[in-house]
Amino acid sequence: MVYGIGMVKVTFRLDEETVAEIRRTAARLGTAQSRVVREAVAEFAARADRVTERERLRVLGVLEALRPAAPTRSAAAVDAELRAVRGARKQGGRRHTR
Repeated sequence: MVYGIGMVKVTFRLDEETVAEIRRTAARLGTAQSRVVREAVAEFAARADRVTERERLRVLGVLEALRPAAPTRSAAAVDAELRAVRGARKQGGRRHTR
């Protein structure tokens, strides 16, 4: 990236230890402090988009709770009930005699 093109100047307040770490890293790599910060932010953002183990286990728990239980009736019993409901609908549904 060319310095100054497409860049925005921002101001942050950082603790002295963090600033010292940025400066040491930039000096060791022979690069600009801003580049160290940009790359650190990019790596952090990539990690932040991943699901943590805690989140993964929570989602699995929710899905497990939503998984349907074993059927309590046979397919034949369900089919018979559906036929009865459909038949009642064809005849106008329930008729109340009051």
